[in-house]
Amino acid sequence: MIIGINGSPRKHWNTQQMVASALKGAGDAGAETKLYNLYDLNYRGCTCCQACLLLGGPSYGKCAMRDGLTQVLDDILAADTLILGSPVYFGDITSGMRALCERLWYAGLRYHETDKVIYTRRIPVKIILTTGVEDAFAHKPLNSSITETMNMIIGPVELIEANGTWQFDDYSKYDAPMFDAGARRKRREEIFPKDLERAYEMGRRAAEEAAK
Repeated sequence: MIIGINGSPRKHWNTQQMVASALKGAGDAGAETKLYNLYDLNYRGCTCCQACLLLGGPSYGKCAMRDGLTQVLDDILAADTLILGSPVYFGDITSGMRALCERLWYAGLRYHETDKVIYTRRIPVKIILTTGVEDAFAHKPLNSSITETMNMIIGPVELIEANGTWQFDDYSKYDAPMFDAGARRKRREEIFPKDLERAYEMGRRAAEEAAK
């Protein structure tokens, strides 16, 4: 199973389209897929209850909170590959995606000098970021942080970005005069389809790797 997570509050926009394209690539390559839209769910971030670290406890190595994220976390830990998609807000992933990462990461981390991870399986992670910034990989601190943490706790990471994304249905209606709407539309028509193709190929490769 390949799990896709849309961490954008805007359904059917750039991030969701990228994640859906990746899942289509995986599905076309024969994988079973499942999509979650995080902002459809009722949940919160880690409360540092420490139940996931309690030796011999019923929730050791897994998040003890029971809410809309519980099934998502269970599916992630059973998945062959995890695909995460988020827009970049103020140089970071969305609060919804951050909350998921907190609970996924903290439940798998132990305070040990050498053996720092509780999880016994390595799960490949594919990360898709969408951003209004036109320069590729302009958010290097975010890319490094999320990649390094995912690689340490969950599994090997591949990351792609869609840059200079189309943000408004009609730019003339919004207080955003710094954007050249014509240039953005041109980029949407010429570049974004290539971004979707990159996401598709990412998903296809994930399915092929999982089948080996």
